[in-house]
Amino acid sequence: MTIDLEALYIDLHQHPELSFQETRTAGIAAQHLRDLGLEVEEGVGVTGVVGVLRNGEGPVVWVRADMDALPVEEQTGLSYASTATGIDPAGTTVPVMHACGHDMHVTAMIGAVEKLVSERSDWSGTLVVLIQPAEEYGAGARAMLDDGILGRYPKPDVVLGQHVTPLPAGVIGVRSGTQMAASDGLTVTLHGRGGHGSRPHATIDPVVMAAATVMRLQTITSREIDPQGVAVVTVGSIHAGLKNNIIPAEAKLELSLRYPNEETREKVLASVERIVRAEATASGAEREPEIRTDHTLPATINDEHATARVTAALQRALGEAAVIDPGMFTGSEDVSWFARDAGVPLVFWFWGGIDPTRFAEAVAAGRLGEDIPTNHSPFFAPEIHPTIEVGVTALSAAAREFLA
Repeated sequence: MTIDLEALYIDLHQHPELSFQETRTAGIAAQHLRDLGLEVEEGVGVTGVVGVLRNGEGPVVWVRADMDALPVEEQTGLSYASTATGIDPAGTTVPVMHACGHDMHVTAMIGAVEKLVSERSDWSGTLVVLIQPAEEYGAGARAMLDDGILGRYPKPDVVLGQHVTPLPAGVIGVRSGTQMAASDGLTVTLHGRGGHGSRPHATIDPVVMAAATVMRLQTITSREIDPQGVAVVTVGSIHAGLKNNIIPAEAKLELSLRYPNEETREKVLASVERIVRAEATASGAEREPEIRTDHTLPATINDEHATARVTAALQRALGEAAVIDPGMFTGSEDVSWFARDAGVPLVFWFWGGIDPTRFAEAVAAGRLGEDIPTNHSPFFAPEIHPTIEVGVTALSAAAREFLA
């Protein structure tokens, strides 16, 4: 029986789950893989799923899809929009939405596996399917590896993955070398001296300290990184105080840092530490600030030879004009941990999910940034068709390129 991929996608979209809480999604994916004849294990790396399809002698190909959603309130206006909520790590009830397209990733994966199963007489080797949790935390791949998947399942000869993105539907973006940036997530705690809002002279105000720090951090990319280079320093969260007439004792900043290589990473991290400590000193802080690393993700680097093979396979399957070099994305991914730990090539690509006419109109009007929602936007939702079909074709064609 053919799987109704549209119905699967809508169901997943309406029932998003936060990182490491994807029990329903994992169960649905696992059941589909079992129905297709794969050996399946659930609960890998907390909520991950691994499926194995053995089809004779030949290479071992790992294909990966992530499945977690985000604490975002959906505003797409779609008839199947998510109204779900979840409990975040702080214990707060938050809206939940598939704002990054991971529901589409799982749908395309199931469709690609179904296609490969139907074509199994034409290839040989072993397909290992990874349905990964917690990509949004940058922790899911590591959790699955720490759970011992390299020792329990056939070791890969190549790792493949894909991500839906705001390119025109039908377009594939892939390049060799650095496809996505490395990143670090930092939490900075600035210590002041609290007191009454009417007596600021008797305090050391961490709010002012935080404001000065945020402004100075912006000079890293504008004044310390070569203009021809790439780096991102984003302060995504500031928390300080509970009432307007109380100067708090501390302020917390959450930073997202991005860079294409280790040299730039070391420079940015050193600059962040220098600025944070200098602003604390300038504010008269009596206690050193704390800088904690919450996660570190390596750059997503596509192997040159394997990428050339995948590019050729995608061009044959979808047409040469459909495959482009999208440039390096400053977003980050944890998929490369699988290839890095296994010591094998990685190929990771993007596929478009935006109506081509709408995309072209936005480009013509010079309003691409305003009119086309990007991943993590409350308005982001890929067109169901042909996004599903292109994702299925791309992933299955890339896997077939390596399966004998």
